[in-house]
Amino acid sequence: MVISLDDNRIISQETENDERSFEQSLRPQNFSQYIGQNKIKKSLNIYIEAAKQREESLDHVLLFGPPGLGKTTMATVIAHEMGVNLKTTSGPAIEKSGDLAALLNELEPGDILFIDEIHRLPKVVEEMLYSAMEDFYIDIVIGQGPTAHPVHFSLPPFTLIGATTRAGLLDAPFRNRFGIVEHMNYYNTQDLEAIVKRSATIFHTKIKDEGAHEISLRSRGTPRIANRLLKRVRDFAQVSNKNEIDIESVNQALSALGVDSKGLDQTDLKLLETMIDYYNGGPVGLNTIAANIGEETETISEVYEPYLLQIGYLKRTSRGRMVTESGYQHLGKENPRR
Repeated sequence: MVISLDDNRIISQETENDERSFEQSLRPQNFSQYIGQNKIKKSLNIYIEAAKQREESLDHVLLFGPPGLGKTTMATVIAHEMGVNLKTTSGPAIEKSGDLAALLNELEPGDILFIDEIHRLPKVVEEMLYSAMEDFYIDIVIGQGPTAHPVHFSLPPFTLIGATTRAGLLDAPFRNRFGIVEHMNYYNTQDLEAIVKRSATIFHTKIKDEGAHEISLRSRGTPRIANRLLKRVRDFAQVSNKNEIDIESVNQALSALGVDSKGLDQTDLKLLETMIDYYNGGPVGLNTIAANIGEETETISEVYEPYLLQIGYLKRTSRGRMVTESGYQHLGKENPRR
């Protein structure tokens, strides 16, 4: 996603090549460079060291959590720490069993296969992974009609790393085959500030402490958003002929982008205001919200809703979503239920 004054969204599901290239330039290569997620890093360090001492492949890993928290980066770091090759793909890209077989056939002993959006794998491919993950073999059918026959392929020991924003959509037999399951959490302000400063250094851009701090406050606890905002703030500072990003540059840029003090963009605000103005703050169903604001239900539930729940502006009930008292206060609106 490219942020402009005509598109005030600061979050989206990553699809564009330029966005991936941008993130790749900021991606750490080892745990010492990876900021945040300390509990996960500590555990993975132990598992990786143990696997290397036994000269075995690492157990299969499932990383889940909201988008933008560094699941792909974590997979890259794991591969570097293990000293093995990383093969990257995504669930939607593997349409049939033959696609998976081709990927697995390219792996060397100990290599890592990373599947992003693993919850979107076709059922037949998911079931094919069962034997691949447990016993390192797959059976595929060659040919069609009367000439069709099964072929048994042995695989080298490998590690599957799956990333998902919706772990609940994975079938239990599949989920249980991952020996290491880690939930990635939103980042605190201190870690985000460190990420902003590190990214600024990579960009050869000077930034004052208060500027980095303000960007971190408005980044929704998400490194990807922090880096996107930094990139846009850098543009504003450059056009203003400033050789250093200060608090004034940050406020000017984020105000123009429609990013408020809590990191909410126009879609977040539209969601909350629609619930308040048309449905008295809820409860209201997800499909109804989506229809009113012109967004897909999946985008709302995976991208926007988690952060609004995290900061306490939205809550889920058995009857639907509701705006909380904190949400009313943030919008400067009176809660009729008080």
